[in-house]
Amino acid sequence: MTFYEIEFPLAALSVELVEAALSEIDACSITFVDRGDEPVLEPKPGEIRLWSDTMVRALFQESSGVASSNAASSNAASSDAASSDAVFTDAARNLDRLATALGPHITETARVRRVENQQWERVWLADWKSMRFGRRLWVCPTAADAPEDPNAVVVRLDPGLAFGTGTHPTTALCLQILESLPLTGRRVVDYGCGSGILGIAALKMGAAHVVAVDLDPQALIATRNNAIRNGVSSAIEVEGVPVRLRPASCVVANILAGPLIELAPTLTAACEAGGDLLLSGLLKTQAYAVKAAYTSGFDMVQVVGRDDWCCIHARRAA
Repeated sequence: MTFYEIEFPLAALSVELVEAALSEIDACSITFVDRGDEPVLEPKPGEIRLWSDTMVRALFQESSGVASSNAASSNAASSDAASSDAVFTDAARNLDRLATALGPHITETARVRRVENQQWERVWLADWKSMRFGRRLWVCPTAADAPEDPNAVVVRLDPGLAFGTGTHPTTALCLQILESLPLTGRRVVDYGCGSGILGIAALKMGAAHVVAVDLDPQALIATRNNAIRNGVSSAIEVEGVPVRLRPASCVVANILAGPLIELAPTLTAACEAGGDLLLSGLLKTQAYAVKAAYTSGFDMVQVVGRDDWCCIHARRAA
């Protein structure tokens, strides 16, 4: 099976028009990527916000008719050459169709490259390593060996569609602070649970019960599956938004600065007196505004940073 990629600048083209044109010629996948280094922060739920200089990448499988003609060649070298020629012939045909739908400039700016067929899950697993947070908490791939430390608390997790593996600073900071808290027997709310990593880690470290909340259905599925994988599914309650929350002794919200400010009344009500509140997913430059939204109900314990990101640890006033 042979694949190739067509790449071209989005420029002034409509995203919807580009997606329709690429779907019409059977693109396997369509990806919009940043051509420069421009951050896109805090899109609203359901919003797709692109960069000012966006590149379109579309993946195609070589057409079956071309592939069968390649198979007729018996010489390995000539077969490879024929396959390469066929890929670019197939790509040229699709570029002509794109030029008709999107404009002749497509053929002038597009780039075509062959993509080797690989087992992609093994590609990213090769770079996905076990990580330690604090003294004893580990997040490990499901296939990795357990840490040698007999006191290690291990969360088994593989990257998926929902956010949260511990590699991003915001998740890492939450795990670091969670590991330092006395969680035994406590109720925890994980608001914006993503993969469920924070709630699952809390249960592994002794929490009695977790309510995991997210507005993304994929996150709810991922959290349930990861909880089963880690043997804590009986102690975790997975809920969509909106949800009525009973006060818990620890509330974690790893989302974005804007939603954290908007959710201040909700998260304040969800945290019982003397309870811990962890707020993350925000840049250091956004910490002041987020803290200001919670100062009336909380005492600030610490702000922990990594790179450009930070996590706020606060405690609910009596």
